[in-house]
Amino acid sequence: MDILKLRALAEQFFADIRALSSDGIGVTRDSYGAGESAAADYLRRVAGQHGLSVQSDKAANLVFALPEEDGGAPAAWVGSHLDSVPQGGNFDGMAGIVAGLLCQIARKGQATSSAVPLRVIAFRGEESAWFGKAYVGSGAALGKLTADDLALTHRNSGRTLAQCMVAAGADVDAIAAQQPLFDRAAAAAYLELHIEQGPVMVARKLPLAVVPGIRGNVRHNRVTCIGEPGHSGAVPRWLRKDAVFAVADLIGRLDEHWKVLLERGSDLVVTTGIVATDPAEHSISRIPGKVNFSFEVRSKSLDTLEGFYQLFRTECKAISRDRGVQFAFDRRIEAAPATMDPALTELLRNACARAQLPVESLPSGAGHDASLFANAGIPTAMLFVRNEHGSHNPDEAMDLDDFMLGTQVLYDALEALPPRG
Repeated sequence: MDILKLRALAEQFFADIRALSSDGIGVTRDSYGAGESAAADYLRRVAGQHGLSVQSDKAANLVFALPEEDGGAPAAWVGSHLDSVPQGGNFDGMAGIVAGLLCQIARKGQATSSAVPLRVIAFRGEESAWFGKAYVGSGAALGKLTADDLALTHRNSGRTLAQCMVAAGADVDAIAAQQPLFDRAAAAAYLELHIEQGPVMVARKLPLAVVPGIRGNVRHNRVTCIGEPGHSGAVPRWLRKDAVFAVADLIGRLDEHWKVLLERGSDLVVTTGIVATDPAEHSISRIPGKVNFSFEVRSKSLDTLEGFYQLFRTECKAISRDRGVQFAFDRRIEAAPATMDPALTELLRNACARAQLPVESLPSGAGHDASLFANAGIPTAMLFVRNEHGSHNPDEAMDLDDFMLGTQVLYDALEALPPRG
């Protein structure tokens, strides 16, 4: 690999995409929306300039290939996602796509052919922030989207996911029929480079880490606690049906359960990221009669996920009795945990060792498209790159030197991959 040349390309790609999707604070590349499409169009252009072929699948994901490589042989696939959260950072998802494209550009300069063809896939709609569901593009590719998924509505426009997908060029009829758009037999492996989205690698001074597994999750985008509004000064505690106190009680109880489970060694994180009364109704002198909130639990264990979810529902019933409120739940959305392929993971570890880098493992608390491929039976591995300030915020700060180390390790692992057969 010509690291200096590729580093300059990476710097240009990231800068251009940031400019295209800047919102004045961070970047906004909305799933199946204008920002994501602008990034996709840019990558089409630059890939063509470097001799790569580009096609769209029926979910409007982009697939990049080297025209000279055997199109019939099982390929190594490298991918990540095009979209971002609102006012997010520039590297979440995009780092994996750019790394894959740099590996393809490096292959074009080789004198000899590689044992396994390389495809790069840029997924649309990985972030759940826009429609309340993650992995839209990769889920569609694997035939996993349902009619209920396609009916989900955009957080801002209110348009359905189906409408937004059609506008981006997707074949919604094929997706609704759950036709697999991705040929699993054509995949020798799936690899994903991604920024770490927490603080561990910065704290431990690790430029790279190999991911052994990915947490799954169970979510409700909206749970509504329904009480009874009233005058704040006229209703005593024993007659109140205060929705805010009920939700606060629920969150406190869940926190206690979480603490106990952690003490017992369970892998678990719990979040209520949205808590809101209706601004048209709320007032300092009004007892709130309704509160909407979100619920999410993540774990590497399916049993832990389901066990905590049932605790959540049980506590909702108990609080309903204690406080005279009711809870209404929207659709439960879930994603299974995933374990990375040991042999493929070892290739990444060996490539780190050859580069004289620490060989460290770090499980992923965040979800990734890679989890769907692993759970579909495709050998899958992930590589983390150190990133300052976490993720899902405009201050993501991946160092380009770390990124190029990650790209080198990814490239070396791909070159060491044996043909499938």
